[in-house]
Amino acid sequence: MTFDWTALAGSRVIDLAQPMRRGMPQSPNHPPFQMSLVRRHGDYIRDDGSSAANELIVTGGHVGTHVDALAHVSHRGRLHGDVDAFTVTSHEGFGVLGIDEFVPYVGRCVLLDVARVHGTETLPPGYGVTAADLAAAEKASGTEVRPGDAVLVGTGWSRLWDRREEFVGAEAGVPGPDESAAEWLIQAGARLAGGETIAFEQIKPGAGHALLPVHRMFLVDHGINIVETMRLTELLDTGVGEFLLVLAPLNVVGATGAPARPLAVVAAT
Repeated sequence: MTFDWTALAGSRVIDLAQPMRRGMPQSPNHPPFQMSLVRRHGDYIRDDGSSAANELIVTGGHVGTHVDALAHVSHRGRLHGDVDAFTVTSHEGFGVLGIDEFVPYVGRCVLLDVARVHGTETLPPGYGVTAADLAAAEKASGTEVRPGDAVLVGTGWSRLWDRREEFVGAEAGVPGPDESAAEWLIQAGARLAGGETIAFEQIKPGAGHALLPVHRMFLVDHGINIVETMRLTELLDTGVGEFLLVLAPLNVVGATGAPARPLAVVAAT
């Protein structure tokens, strides 16, 4: 079979990953990203005069733009599919439901721009995105969520990426889906869901990550992967409702999550 390359002619590729750097915004529950050069040019020079530099990278699996594996959250000691979390855990990670079991996604994605529905570029801190918000955003997008789709919820929060304390929202909170919105996505048949904040949840002022019901509903109850800390600013500015999403996290065996660099392929207009 010959691939029809004309289908991609004139398409625009938008990078949906935040740049990874030391000091970037992240959840306090995870180890910070670190990178340093361990060999600089000139530290070792080959006989022909050439030299190479390289670095050491240390990061948690849930730092920067990343995908949550189903093993990331348990409820009363059980993982998705009623798996006993303790019997599948070892010093090497999880024997099942790790990020290595995530099948790379290349398919239809729908963007639900909730901020736009409210006539703003960025939703207020601590705002709970509801099922009604998603329904209104779906209507405004000119398309609909179909079973098996990826769905991204636009809050505009990635516009605050360079304002670290505000982005993390430890005091004022962070906008995100509440339980009614999670149920809406589940009923719509979403294959995976993503957003711009470090937790795909409504984080109320001062509440922190004490309770994450949407994570439980998606990862434990329904086996729906979550993509977090996405950079959706450029995509939101296009006003596009649907596009091709290419998503593949690092294949780290037994890990509860891993960094990813999602790409949106937007059709030519």
